Amino acid sequence: MGVVTILMTLVGWSSIPLFLRYFADHVDPWTSNGWRYGASALFWAPLLALAAASGRWTPGLWRAALVPSLINVCGQICFVWAHYRIEPGLLTFGLRSQILFAGLGAYLLFPRERAVIRTPGYLLGAALVVLGTSGSVLLGSQSIDWSQLAGMGLAIASGGLFASYALSVRMYLPHVPSVMAFAAISQMTALVMVLLMLGLGERSGAGAWDLSREQFVWLLLSALIGIALGHVFYYMSIARLGVAVSAGVLQVQRFLVAVASYVLFGEVLRSGQWAAGSLAITGALLMLAVQLRLSRRPSSDAKA
Repeated sequence: MGVVTILMTLVGWSSIPLFLRYFADHVDPWTSNGWRYGASALFWAPLLALAAASGRWTPGLWRAALVPSLINVCGQICFVWAHYRIEPGLLTFGLRSQILFAGLGAYLLFPRERAVIRTPGYLLGAALVVLGTSGSVLLGSQSIDWSQLAGMGLAIASGGLFASYALSVRMYLPHVPSVMAFAAISQMTALVMVLLMLGLGERSGAGAWDLSREQFVWLLLSALIGIALGHVFYYMSIARLGVAVSAGVLQVQRFLVAVASYVLFGEVLRSGQWAAGSLAITGALLMLAVQLRLSRRPSSDAKA
């Protein structure tokens, strides 16, 4: 089941940059965020209602979910706006640099993990991620313009914010079931996204009604695949496979998105960018391997 859920997460999350790139030609980013998160909130609302009716509500859930929700809002805004500046393949190379921010945040917030982050192997992996991510931009076929730099900056910022989001969930909601936690965060995020759409979106988000029926269905499906189900499948994968293995499999997302973007949108990455992306993935896998090895060491010593 762990293998199934992580593969479903990989496929689902690899499709989202492609969906967002397609809809970037049809709706503005505020409208995209408002409709997609609104649909996700409606999907999870019955779960919260059932928990409240059955007496299984977690006291203080809304208060505990506030900080993760605000961080998630900022990350989602940067993530969607990046699709209006650069193509999905290059964007995903920047997005997956979030492993650096996750490591830095864990170092600052969770003292037990500092021993892992200080190891030479982990630091080498982090350096490779930085070099590979930078190379994926600098080795492009065109001269770098401000729009491309802004898009890559937004992609990296979203990666940092999503890493902060995961760390905040771990800090503020440690004893809340993952599905319940995400259901609450989804409601609060959707509230902000819908208000932003009404205030800043073109025609207050009514532009979505100009889509064809098929396009509108795909817009809602992208919310179901990437938001409503994608996060839950990822949580299930972590429970069964662990964080390191799950995060390692998701590194393949960069290549899947780049290949699909070439087929669908004609995005072409140069050989130097592919090499830089491979370097970044190598670094990420090295960081995860060090983390996995050291996390298993105490149990091995205990058995000995």
